[in-house]
Amino acid sequence: MIVNRRGLFVLVAGLGLASAAPASASPKASAVEVCRGPGAVVVNSATGGVYVAGDDGTLTILNERDVQVGQAGNVAVDESTGRVYVTNRGAGTVAVLEANGDPRSMVPCGPGATAPAVDAETGKLYVGSASAGCVAVVDTVASVVDAVLSSPVRGFEAMCVNPGPQVGYLTSPATNTVEVLDLASGKFTASVPVGKAPTGLAVHEASNTVYVANSGIHHLSVVDGDSRTERATILLRSEASSVAVHQASHTVYTNGGPDGIVKIDGATGAITGELSLGINPGQVAVHQRTGTVYVTDPVHDLLHVITDF
Repeated sequence: MIVNRRGLFVLVAGLGLASAAPASASPKASAVEVCRGPGAVVVNSATGGVYVAGDDGTLTILNERDVQVGQAGNVAVDESTGRVYVTNRGAGTVAVLEANGDPRSMVPCGPGATAPAVDAETGKLYVGSASAGCVAVVDTVASVVDAVLSSPVRGFEAMCVNPGPQVGYLTSPATNTVEVLDLASGKFTASVPVGKAPTGLAVHEASNTVYVANSGIHHLSVVDGDSRTERATILLRSEASSVAVHQASHTVYTNGGPDGIVKIDGATGAITGELSLGINPGQVAVHQRTGTVYVTDPVHDLLHVITDF
C-alpha cells in the first residue's frame, strides 16, 4: 500500500512483496509519496526524523513538509543537534538545515561536494569531493570550512565515519578502492582495493567492519577496518549502490536484490532474507532504535517503509 501526502492509503499495481527470510519473519512494507526522483535517504534515529532528497531540488521531511534546497545530492544528519546537511555537487555547496527544515546556512565546500558524513564524537562535518578528490572539514557551529584535506585519488562517491577509532572511509569509483582517512591527523593512511565501481558504504562500529556496495559487480565487499584489507565478498543477485547497517544486531541491508533489498547477517556474512519491492531500489537507510528500513524508489517518487525484516 501507499500513503499519499494527505495521509490516505492507496494501492499500487505491481508492488510485490516476497521474502526469503524464515517463515517466522513477516516483513511489512508500505510506500509513501515523497519528492520527485528520490535518491538519498537518511534517518535521525534519536528523533525518528526521515529525510529524502529528490532530483527536483526538494528535501522531503517524512510526514512533515517539503523544503526547496536547490540541486540535492546526498544527505547527512547530526543526531545530537538534529541539523541536516544536503550536498549540491554542481554548486559545490552544502545546505545546512534545522531538523524541521528551516534553513540555517550555506557552506561553500569546493567543486563536486557530494559525500557528507558527520563525526558523532566531534560534531564535525566531512564532505568528500567527486571531482577534486579532497575532503572539506566543516566547523558545524560556525558553518565554515576549517580545512581541506588532500587525497591520493581523483574523486569520492560516499563517506562514513567510525567515531570510536576516529576513522573515515570513502569510496573511490575511479580507482575501485576504499580510502581510509585518519580524522585526528587529517591524513589518508591506506587504500583498500574492493570491487568494481564502489559507490555506497557503511560501517559496523563495534567490529570496525566496512560494507561496500560495488555498483559494477554482483558482490558486496567486506573490509576489515583494523587490518585494512578486503576480507570477504558476499555474492548478490544484482549490483548494489547502497548499504546500511543496524548497529545493535549487526544486520546489513543493501539494494543488491534484482528488484528489492537483501538482508545479511553481518557476523557470518550469510544472506538471511530478500524482499521484493517490484522495482530497482535506490538508497537504503535503517532506524537504529526501531529497525525500520527505508528504501527510495526513484521511478515512482516513493519511499518504501519496511518493518519486521
